Amino acid sequence: MPELPEVETVRKDLLRLLRGSRIVDVVIQKKKMVHGSARNFQKIIKGKTIHSIKRRGKLLIFHFTNEDQFLLIHLKMTGQLICRDKKKLVGGGHGEPKVNKEELPNKYSHIVFSLTNGGKLFFNDMRQFGYVRLVNEKELNKVLGNFGVEPLSKYFTVEVLRNLFKKRKTSLKSVLLNQTLLAGLGNIYVDEACYMAGIRPTRKAARVTEAEAKRLHSAIIRILKKSIANRGTTFSSYRDGLGGEGAFVRLLKVYGRAGKPCYKCKTALKKVKVSGRGTVYCSKCQK
Repeated sequence: MPELPEVETVRKDLLRLLRGSRIVDVVIQKKKMVHGSARNFQKIIKGKTIHSIKRRGKLLIFHFTNEDQFLLIHLKMTGQLICRDKKKLVGGGHGEPKVNKEELPNKYSHIVFSLTNGGKLFFNDMRQFGYVRLVNEKELNKVLGNFGVEPLSKYFTVEVLRNLFKKRKTSLKSVLLNQTLLAGLGNIYVDEACYMAGIRPTRKAARVTEAEAKRLHSAIIRILKKSIANRGTTFSSYRDGLGGEGAFVRLLKVYGRAGKPCYKCKTALKKVKVSGRGTVYCSKCQK
């Protein structure tokens, strides 16, 4: 599943192509991917002009010009958002199946938005876990209220992070993955941030000291910013908003390296299950 850096990369690149575009039609092949009435969705979305695209955690939020309506799109595990016009193909999300202009729409193109100037925005999803939803401002605020603090916002302070851990009997990683507490972090960046901070993700959250919280706070911000600068992490499951591959995969220290030597001490990295997620860490460098 794309995490904060990947979704942010897709957001920026799609915005360059979609800003000012008007939605003239939408074809829905899988109604279950529309939260609410698919018929009403089609009726309301037509004629909307895209003003901006924002992000909250891993959720994309399309703002329309002078409208109290917002389009929410979540890619979940296997979703792709691919925009095609006469000259460009811009897309992001899951890397499979790979696509080009001639292959769109394909059998996974379950929702297709037709735009002005002949452009189209394809929402492809192999497993059909992704969704679209239209909300008004009141509903949007309610949705956003379910998200925790944004780790790249001014509201993410050491004190806020420390408070997330207090009296938590679960593991550190479980807390960091909880989107209602901290929005946007996933398996990749939690493992990488814990390694940079020198803390085992298996530790009980309540036992994280103030000094450790400071290191972890700094590590989370540094890791996310560095990944965004490198256009995200690429495995088979991610392509960035320009159809290319994120370069951060070359900078990973622990994620996907189980059994390989730690870059710092050469100890073989361990892999365990934490909250149902494969978790990699160094038993010597991480306390």
